[in-house]
Parts: sequence; C-alpha cells; structure tokens
Amino acid sequence: MEKEIQNKVYRIEDKKVAVYPSTGTNMPILYLNMFSEEGHNIYKALHNRGLNCTLVVISRLNWHQDMAPWDIPSIAKGFIPCTKGADLYLELLVNKIMPEVEKDISGILWRGLVGYSLAGLFAIYSIYQTEVFSRVASISGSLWFPEFKEYVFSNKIRGKLDALYFSLGDKECRTKNAYLKKVQENTENIVEFFQKKGINTIFQKNIGGHNKEVVERIVAGIEWLLGK
Repeated sequence: MEKEIQNKVYRIEDKKVAVYPSTGTNMPILYLNMFSEEGHNIYKALHNRGLNCTLVVISRLNWHQDMAPWDIPSIAKGFIPCTKGADLYLELLVNKIMPEVEKDISGILWRGLVGYSLAGLFAIYSIYQTEVFSRVASISGSLWFPEFKEYVFSNKIRGKLDALYFSLGDKECRTKNAYLKKVQENTENIVEFFQKKGINTIFQKNIGGHNKEVVERIVAGIEWLLGK
C-alpha cells in the first residue's frame, strides 16, 4: 500500500484507487471514476467547503472500454471507438475495489457514484446493473451515447435511488456532430423521465463547453448529493 498525504492509495489490478477518508463515523462514501488524477484537488475543494464524506477516486482506467456499456464506432475524426467493458469494470468495482476500500471503514451512511463525461454515462448505466449506490451524479455525462436514452427508458433500475444529479455545459450541444449535438436533449429527457418516477432529480446548466471547470462541476454535484 502506498501512502500519500491525507489519503491511502491502493493498486487493484491495473487501477489506481485513492481514498480520502471522512472525519467521524457512519459517513457517506462516494466513488468517483476519473480520466485524470484530480482527486487531491477535488478533496481539497470539498474540505474547503466544509463537506464531509469519504471520497474514493479511481483512475488509470481504460476509459473508452471500462466506461462503455456497449460497442460504438468512432463518431468523429480523432474520436476513439468505444469497446464494451462497463460490465466487467463494474464487477471489479463492486466485488474487489469496494470491499478492499471499505474493510477498515467504521460505518457507511450511504454510497454514491459520481462520474464526468463517459464516467457520467457509466454512473447512470450502473444503477440498472447494481443496487449498491443510492445517490448518483452524472456530470457533463456522455448521454449522447447511441441508444442509451432508449436503454434508460426501457429497462428497470436496481434498488432504491434517493437522489440523482445531472449537469451539462450550455455549449456542449453546440456542434455539427450528429451524435454530440443530442447531448442536451437526451439529458433533459432522461432527467424528466426520472423526475416522473418520483426520484429526487435535478439538472444543473453550467456555462461553457465540455472541458470547462471540471473540478468545480464535480464538486458542485457532490455537494448537492451530500445535501439531500
């Protein structure tokens, strides 16, 4: 086990798992899948806002595989095709990463799952595969993903959800790409779908495109989940 300031780092298979513990017992634990290693900055921002939870940041992911519920070809020049791997990664998360992280934690109030971009897509997909998460945030989620909206509408959620948070930059749909331009419409449709089911669901519109103020957007989503 590798130690860093104020956190523990595990190597589980080929993933890096950084755990930032809460102060106190019986606190929420939130799992955050990240493309980059921004965990320390996110933890500092949460701490500065007086927000208390255990934050688990998983990085060094095979991004276009681990976060993808099914295969899709390249949708634009320079876009890496996605290869179905979400089910295998979710199995690793639930059956290996979570037990290792939680074995020394004294009491868990609830579990949350947070993701940005493709990880936001993965977060919503996960609630159809497992009941372990009761609060979920999809932040600038890739809900343009082909056939994903239809999947959400036609399948059944596992377990009980207490809260869902969605956010999107107001410029993310301003593109000529036939897939990406659907992201806001799809997100709003999915939000409305969950709201009609009686789930506490919010949609937050942010200023800017997909890569603007990533840490701030993630922190805002976590803060909302913690306040529910």
